[in-house]
Amino acid sequence: MASDEFSITLQPRDFSLLRGLFDSRVMTLSHISRLYFEGHDEAAKKRVQKLKAAGLVSERARRAYDRSILFLARKGFQALADDDHLSEFPRLSWKALEKRMQVSELTLRHELEIQEVKTALTLAVLRRENYSIAEFSTWPLLYEFRVTLPANGNTFARPEVLLKPDGFIRVMEKDAEGQEFRRLFFLEVDRSTETVNTLVTKALAYREYYRTGGLAVKFAASKEAFTEYPFRVLMVFKSQARRDNVVAALLALNPPILKQCWTTTLEEVTRNPLGEIWKKPEDATARRNPLL
Repeated sequence: MASDEFSITLQPRDFSLLRGLFDSRVMTLSHISRLYFEGHDEAAKKRVQKLKAAGLVSERARRAYDRSILFLARKGFQALADDDHLSEFPRLSWKALEKRMQVSELTLRHELEIQEVKTALTLAVLRRENYSIAEFSTWPLLYEFRVTLPANGNTFARPEVLLKPDGFIRVMEKDAEGQEFRRLFFLEVDRSTETVNTLVTKALAYREYYRTGGLAVKFAASKEAFTEYPFRVLMVFKSQARRDNVVAALLALNPPILKQCWTTTLEEVTRNPLGEIWKKPEDATARRNPLL
């Protein structure tokens, strides 16, 4: 796409970058470099400068020593719409999208941590032979759901829960015969401001969403086909102590959550995302008593 208005010829990589900003709200130049320029920082910087000069990308106001935080500008949104790159997203006016792009300082750190996890996981999966990422959305609206929790003795949990996941990931795996298998994950990045009970309530909501066939229906299947749409919840915490407290609370549930939640720390997932860093609650049980 070439346009005098934009004074730039948009390449497929540009559209991928703009679409990434549309979904993610904010990214740093480092995220963009690693996701779209194979880590070539100077090339990323030069291209982003051109996209900014053309009015396709904007930058949050910052002090001289702060990192650059980028978001989609109105012309970028229009370029995506004109070239039919938004057909699978909900219809959205610029006014509505502009409101979504207004990230408060309180929320900004959490948003950037989500993008750090997304970047690390995406690059790690793409380095694995026979694996690909079909979808990695960090737009909560696309996968939010509401469930009513059963009365089962977990009295701290609210009966009805509206959950807005931090992310949804669809990974495709191809075996030696060329057959593809789907792996589904939700992402929850701990804010540290939420109580342990709030995090456990989220875990209960995910369990109920699976059990009642919510994700199956999302994929246009019947709710009775829920076993064909298993998923794991990746829970990323600020510290090991925080993670261990949540794991202990998941084990104390009646019945406990043993396998659906995979837990790690932010430091571990950004350093070695596909290493042996993911711990299920049942792993803690096994460490206490190897015979279980």
